[in-house]
Amino acid sequence: MKYHLITFGCQMNKADSGRIATVLENSGYKPASVIDEADLIVVNMCSVRQSAVDRVYGKIKYFTKLKTKNPKLKTVLTGCILKKDKRKLAEKFDFILNINDLAKWPAILKIGPSFQKDNYLKIKLKYQPPLSAFVPIMRGCNNFCSYCVVPYTRGREVSRPVEEIICEVKNLVKCGVKEIWLLGQNVNSYNAIPFPRLLKRINDIEGNFWVRFTSSHPKDFSDSLIDIMKEGEKITEYLNLPVQSGDDEILKKMNRPYTIAQYKNLVKKIRKKIPDIALSTDIIVGFPGETKKQFENTVNLFKEIKFDMAYIAKYSPRPGTAAAKLKDNVPQKEKDRREKVLTEILKKTALENNKKYIGKTVEILMMNADTGKTRTNKTVKVESKKNLLGRFVKVKIISALPWGLKGKYEK
Repeated sequence: MKYHLITFGCQMNKADSGRIATVLENSGYKPASVIDEADLIVVNMCSVRQSAVDRVYGKIKYFTKLKTKNPKLKTVLTGCILKKDKRKLAEKFDFILNINDLAKWPAILKIGPSFQKDNYLKIKLKYQPPLSAFVPIMRGCNNFCSYCVVPYTRGREVSRPVEEIICEVKNLVKCGVKEIWLLGQNVNSYNAIPFPRLLKRINDIEGNFWVRFTSSHPKDFSDSLIDIMKEGEKITEYLNLPVQSGDDEILKKMNRPYTIAQYKNLVKKIRKKIPDIALSTDIIVGFPGETKKQFENTVNLFKEIKFDMAYIAKYSPRPGTAAAKLKDNVPQKEKDRREKVLTEILKKTALENNKKYIGKTVEILMMNADTGKTRTNKTVKVESKKNLLGRFVKVKIISALPWGLKGKYEK
């Protein structure tokens, strides 16, 4: 029996898919090289944006076609699923299963016994991990940002035990992982111990590897977290710090409990202690009621902060959230325009930041034969006659583009 896994959404979904693969393979399934060979198809969906939901609906006709060829084919839907979509999709999939019940899936699907474990995050990854691995340190969220479905689809925050996380990281490092991403919907609100202490514990694990984390909430970003980022030799100089809007009134509507002045002050403190840090952010344009003047405040923020990267989303209402009750009154064309405006500013600031690397020799982790990542999470195209895959190497940067660098390998 073979399975095929389709993953949409964030790093958390990708991490969940690794555990889904473990459960299926421990139940006797093997991965299908192509979807047409599968006896079981699992779709791990995302509901954060309507476009992600539409992609799931777009797969259904093809699944129906596959079932005519293989009547025994089973389809499973999991991940972040809103109640509205669950009702509609229940007719389209054979099973809709909660990721929190992953240990019980074999029994539900009648493919094997349950794992007898309550928390699916305790399931150890069976497959050989890649160079970069995601380690969820918590699940759920307590923030209830007015546009976000995560508290409704994943529930309230639950932090994993410290030793469980440490054990997973140690095992990954032993297997050759060189880059560890700690994951949480609000990663710095981890509370089994203070998040900076967890970072220090992981930084002190033996081995040659880097540590990154995402996604951080500005309200929970403490001075002690900045200090450990500065002091931890394995903790990289990269930070995703979502601001979502450059206007205080829109932030209130989003239920984001900080002001732009507070955000700017936080960035200033971080850059003072970690001058080389690369900063990315998340932005929503066209939030209900966002005027052109309020959008200009976001434009000004982009020009002032000079982000290295930004993940720009056009607002789409998600049923069940507080923002869904507001009138979605920014026209789609205007949302498109605003996205383009910010993207053009980002291109300029990212290129300006990247040009500072030219002539410098930096350490990078080679992710494939000719491409690596810097500690600041910038992609580098590398000129080298040697196979450097999986190695930390020194590279001299010779040119820069907005979204990447080019360099030569130096022994």
